[in-house]
Amino acid sequence: MKAVALSLREFPTINASIDGSDLILHSHVNVGVAVAVEGGLLTVVVKDADVKPLRQISSEVREMAARVRSGKVRPEDIEGSTFSISNLGMFDVESFVAIINPPESAILAVGSVQPTPVVVDGVIGVAQVMRVTLSADHRVTDGAEAARFLQVLAKYLETPLRLVI
Repeated sequence: MKAVALSLREFPTINASIDGSDLILHSHVNVGVAVAVEGGLLTVVVKDADVKPLRQISSEVREMAARVRSGKVRPEDIEGSTFSISNLGMFDVESFVAIINPPESAILAVGSVQPTPVVVDGVIGVAQVMRVTLSADHRVTDGAEAARFLQVLAKYLETPLRLVI
């Protein structure tokens, strides 16, 4: 979530919403994450995730998810997201395409980490690989910008120390 939030700072149209024919560029990065509940999903929202430390983000998500699962969700837990993440990795789903939550302009689908053959400097080896898929509204952005967003996100995920400094 922190890597996504930092990446969104660099791509304001991916952290945007559509209101009728108006494009709203959000000044805050409020990242929602889907939580499975009986009969469906609810999205809990970490407000200003780009400026919060990892520990605080983790704590907030855990607390909100517990409230959602126990039926004690608060309105502020599930309102105000500017971008969402859907993670099916815990179900051993390698990759999938998530559906955008209107009025947001994009959503990130996160799959499971899998051992995968890779070639590094001409040598075949095995690396742990996680696949992500970005669904984006083409009224707001395009594939080239989406690709650049994913490149920035990959850099954060591949160098996690950048998430704490």
